[in-house]
Amino acid sequence: METVSTIHVISVSGGKDSLATLLIAIARCGLANVVAIFCDTGNEHDDTYAYLDYLEGVLGIKIVRLKADFTEQVLAKRQFIARDMRTRREYDTRLVFEADGVTPVPKRDGRGVIVLNKKGKPVQKTVKVGGGRRVRWSNKAKRRALSVMFPTGNPFLDLCMWKGRFPSRKAQFCTEELKRNMAVGFQMELMDAGHNVVSWQGVRRDESENRRDAKKIERVGRGLWIFRPIVEWSAAQVFELAASRGIRPNPLYLQGMGRVGCLPCINCSKPELRQIAARFPEHPARIAEWERIVGMCSKRGYSTFMTDAHPAKDRRVIFMALNIEARVEWSKTTRGGKQFNLLDEVENDGEAGCSSSYGLCDQGETA
Repeated sequence: METVSTIHVISVSGGKDSLATLLIAIARCGLANVVAIFCDTGNEHDDTYAYLDYLEGVLGIKIVRLKADFTEQVLAKRQFIARDMRTRREYDTRLVFEADGVTPVPKRDGRGVIVLNKKGKPVQKTVKVGGGRRVRWSNKAKRRALSVMFPTGNPFLDLCMWKGRFPSRKAQFCTEELKRNMAVGFQMELMDAGHNVVSWQGVRRDESENRRDAKKIERVGRGLWIFRPIVEWSAAQVFELAASRGIRPNPLYLQGMGRVGCLPCINCSKPELRQIAARFPEHPARIAEWERIVGMCSKRGYSTFMTDAHPAKDRRVIFMALNIEARVEWSKTTRGGKQFNLLDEVENDGEAGCSSSYGLCDQGETA
């Protein structure tokens, strides 16, 4: 009887948690049974790419680079925009109440029957407000988008051009499209070839509220398991494991970064954005160029890398308030975003040195 082999796939990001997970996997399963993968978002720091090369050399392992390709999607979107001749309009709506201004007016269908929702309760009537907005792309918007909408080969930028916007906290499609789908696709190919797959993930419960209930091991389906060996670990334990094996941390941790991967991330903190702008000004400059390109690919004419609620309706006002250059200036202010931090100059005196939030300076110098 033929024995089905098991392949252990470790997702490596260049960060501390995935490194610890990789070290544990190698120790338990052996190099021959471990496959390390790196999902390249196209929004990484050069130090991370160099660090992956370093890990390959010091661990004697090949890290498979995976990169999403949105060429077909971008070209299809380009063709759709060019051919868009829709005549439908979108309207804002308001709820309708009885004369007392309190009692809701129920919605009725064409036969006068009250429409009920899934819970069996009446749906409130709404009416259109204003003249509405054309659904189709205007000729001006078409010319603007078609002048720049060409595949670039950068996964992050091409994804945003295709979507016509940047990801947000509520629509974080970057993680799904650039990382999760690529890793799952790789694992499915192994399963289709007849292997069982254990997907090792460097997830810790104390990272965030969303990961408080992360399971250590779970069966996803036939031939596929997820294993999270460090769910109960602290950040200190993760760094201690690497140090005990003589593995130095990603140098970004010594330069004020609390995490590596996308740099900057759409969810990066105010202090982290300030550090990025001070140490790596070329990255905000790159994001500013991406905002210009993605904005041209958006029907509304603008898009900002970091989103936030804004009371204005004028797109120019919103963009001026939320674009990456404005957010960098905001990151330099104290709480409330109105007054600049007078201690910035003192804090930035050490920009060229170590400012690790994990206390890694001594380790970084000796590793």
